[in-house]
Amino acid sequence: MTASRIHTTVMMTGETLGRGDDDLGRTLMAKFVRQLLVLEARPEMVVFYNTAVKLLSRDSPHLEAFRSMEDAGVELLVCGTCVDYFRLTDRIGAGRVTDMREIAATMLASDRVVTV
Repeated sequence: MTASRIHTTVMMTGETLGRGDDDLGRTLMAKFVRQLLVLEARPEMVVFYNTAVKLLSRDSPHLEAFRSMEDAGVELLVCGTCVDYFRLTDRIGAGRVTDMREIAATMLASDRVVTV
């Protein structure tokens, strides 16, 4: 991570968007991920922790969208503790696995943090 300010960081905390019905939450997450990809104002970083790390697994329906975000210059940080916990070490298909120290530093260096 660079010492310069990061304008916007999106914190992904789970596999679904919102609380309540998980089927609806998966549908909303798919729509949200697609919009992050196509909107002109993209975040500089997207951080994945807790069950959100599953969004980057090789069998995730969102993997190609996140790979496209990386290709567009969005940095994807993946919580290593979470990857280990869910036994996904060899199944992460995008992003860079890191630790909570870098995640916390990223949050503090950001002008805006959006948690979903």
